[in-house]
Amino acid sequence: MTHTHPHTHGGPHPTHHTQHKQHTADELADQAEILDLDAEVLAGHIAAITAWLPAESAPRRIIDLGCGTGAGTFALLDRFPEAQVTAVDSSAEHLRRLREKAGAAGVLERLRTVQADLDAADWPELGTPDLVWASASMHHLADPDRALLRVHELLAPSGLFAVVELAGFPRFLPADAPADRPGLEERCHAAIEPRHAEHMPHRGADWGPMLTAAGLTVEGERTVTVDIDGAGDPTVGRYALAGLRRLRHSVADALPPEDLAALDRLLDTDGPHSVLRRDDLAVRTERTVWAARRPR
Repeated sequence: MTHTHPHTHGGPHPTHHTQHKQHTADELADQAEILDLDAEVLAGHIAAITAWLPAESAPRRIIDLGCGTGAGTFALLDRFPEAQVTAVDSSAEHLRRLREKAGAAGVLERLRTVQADLDAADWPELGTPDLVWASASMHHLADPDRALLRVHELLAPSGLFAVVELAGFPRFLPADAPADRPGLEERCHAAIEPRHAEHMPHRGADWGPMLTAAGLTVEGERTVTVDIDGAGDPTVGRYALAGLRRLRHSVADALPPEDLAALDRLLDTDGPHSVLRRDDLAVRTERTVWAARRPR
């Protein structure tokens, strides 16, 4: 899922729908790295969500709204091998990266990419899908209620809409880490929480009533707990490094110097305290999915 103020307006969350455009090439590369790592580390959990979807029959036309670099796109292509997927995002670079990966995976002929801003008054022609998927993208929209109505209009009769949301960006460190500044990671997240509340008022929303208000029938809700032991897994180490780097950028003006110094030691890949050298990392978060159907 990319959004250009990553889950925070300065936080580390890899988002999946890019609405706000002023981003440098380096920032887009950083976002893409986190999105790719997120997809790799959490692939099993994403697959479990797609397997749970209460599809009455295998969808043939799928839209991935706010696709980012394709975590959900590839899960959907795997889950529904006869389907064609239209992947929508406002980042041309993320869509380019998605097409590149699809070509390498041999599924490019089943993929269409569309660059679009989902906050725009008019959406491009997206067809009549049997399934619409939106992962970590809806809460970034300025007017999600309008977008939900638009999805209702798009869906084929009895088509399904799956909204997946995260309970914040994953935590990686033990609560008592680092030894000289225990609880550092939670203090970092607490420091950016006011920005979340200000800029993303729909983050953490209960999407069930909002889906119902849009004329859809909620058929299921499920929360998937993520708790992955990262000991000895270099991918988790890179994921933690990328996430904490973005967090460091977000909290630079909100933490005491002692915390910033401790964070810098974790981010120093050549130093003895580098997060890459830790053997106690984990990936801890939750994902909740709502599945709603357009009535016949």
